[in-house]
Amino acid sequence: MVEPTGVIASPHGAKKKTELPSPRLNFDVLLVLIFLTLVGFGLLMTHSASWNASLQLSPEEIGYSSPTFLFFRQLRWLGVGFIVMLLFTWLDYHYWHYLSIGAMGVTLLMLVAVLLVGESNDGVTRSFENGSVQPSELAKFVIVIYLAVWLYAKRDQLNDIGFGLLPLGAIVGITGGLILRQPDLSAAGMVFILGALMYYLAGSDAFQTTILFLIAGVAGFLVLRFNPTDNDRVATFINGWNDILESSDHVMHSLVAFVRGKWIGVGIGLGTTKLTTLPFPHTDSVFAVVGEETGVFGAAFLVFLFGALFWRGLVIARQAPDALGSLLAAGLTMWITLEAFMNMASLLGLMPFAGNTLPFFSIGGSSLVTSMAALGIVFNISRLSERKQVEESRRTLGAIVDLRRWNGRWRVSRARRSRTAKR
Repeated sequence: MVEPTGVIASPHGAKKKTELPSPRLNFDVLLVLIFLTLVGFGLLMTHSASWNASLQLSPEEIGYSSPTFLFFRQLRWLGVGFIVMLLFTWLDYHYWHYLSIGAMGVTLLMLVAVLLVGESNDGVTRSFENGSVQPSELAKFVIVIYLAVWLYAKRDQLNDIGFGLLPLGAIVGITGGLILRQPDLSAAGMVFILGALMYYLAGSDAFQTTILFLIAGVAGFLVLRFNPTDNDRVATFINGWNDILESSDHVMHSLVAFVRGKWIGVGIGLGTTKLTTLPFPHTDSVFAVVGEETGVFGAAFLVFLFGALFWRGLVIARQAPDALGSLLAAGLTMWITLEAFMNMASLLGLMPFAGNTLPFFSIGGSSLVTSMAALGIVFNISRLSERKQVEESRRTLGAIVDLRRWNGRWRVSRARRSRTAKR
């Protein structure tokens, strides 16, 4: 029998201590460490990159100059993000079966509302609350969830064009079209890319996947062809490949920041490009600030962190309890890492400048909260996967114990048999 003290008493009254099972964390510890490192590094760079912009913006909003205005606003959004992330970490991801339709409806309403009553800046209408709330960021998060649930429900009819490809095109097309009206080409392009990726991950056949990518490519070409701003970006990108001096001003100033940073950087807070020529150092160009102040090593470390995030997300997707968990974990992880790598690649002139945010680094409440919400769902999938493995281990152990009892091995102790034999 087992006494309350955790000591096992033998049939003869002797007591021996037993080792209690070591505690096991019910989520992916490596992913938690990667996330905390990204948040900590991001806060350092946010503080460094935003103080000059804070001095310019704070008098308009709070009536006096404050170099920490944007930083503390980002901290408040970080607090909101932690609350949302914890909620989604403990909310069983299967509940998204019931929540995804409502979330998609709210997102579409917000995309319409921002066109009607949103804040306009240079002919662009994308946000509420002084640029902190952008429905397009929410749309990228929700489209992954909605498509994961929808594709999982339609998995048996996925290769039927009438039940798979056409409805998917309508869902993605409506969402992306509303974003294009703002206009926000980078967010709309991300929605189309995520739609194609989710369709591929769900197991569509090669023919329909090829058709979808061809349609997306033609649509992207037409948008670029008839949108003068984005057409100029592509032309400038091509010219920059032929001659670096022909790159866009944004890319040129970013490269200057990296050149100044050299290998180890000038020191966090000591960069000067953010104060002079670098546009939007606290949002679109924060990676250039990282390059100047922490050098090649710091920039490479940031690339490594997002690569590690991608790796752990795919590991969790592979170990998920079911196909829905796999789709959610893979889709949400790919979205975050795609945003990051597209931002970094565009600042280095490796792709046309798109205006993607750098998750956990760029100032902006919508981007930060939705990225943390996405990781909350991935943590939940990891937690339920760990729980499933523990339950399977216990079932296996229970089956072995039942088998040994059935064989009658525990009915009589050896000590008792030996005494009987001696008598």
